[in-house]
Amino acid sequence: MRLLLDTHSFLWFLLNDLRLSAAANGLIADANNDIEISPASYWEIAIKISLGKYSLPERYEVFVEREIAANDFRILPIIPKHTAALTAMPFHHRDPFDRLLIAQAIVEVIPIVSADPTFDAYPIRRLW
Repeated sequence: MRLLLDTHSFLWFLLNDLRLSAAANGLIADANNDIEISPASYWEIAIKISLGKYSLPERYEVFVEREIAANDFRILPIIPKHTAALTAMPFHHRDPFDRLLIAQAIVEVIPIVSADPTFDAYPIRRLW
């Protein structure tokens, strides 16, 4: 099954953070699932590191690139269809990164792994 990770799910999985639910961890770790990461997620991480809100065990570019490759995650490119979907989306969620992830999940018709219940206001399947 194809799965798109919300930024916190991506980061919590990589850091073995206990805030990641057991079910979400199992879905991400399952080699039968195709795990997709949006550039919006690694962009959000970079911004939050620069603001002092996140820290990683090593340099951002080394950590993120290595972990994406080591875990066989796929990059889901941001395409015009994804950003076009934003023009019609209601503002249940105000965070621009999450809105883009939601738009990608809608357009690609794939579930998103997220703890954020606000995602449920959109026509997507949220797994946690």
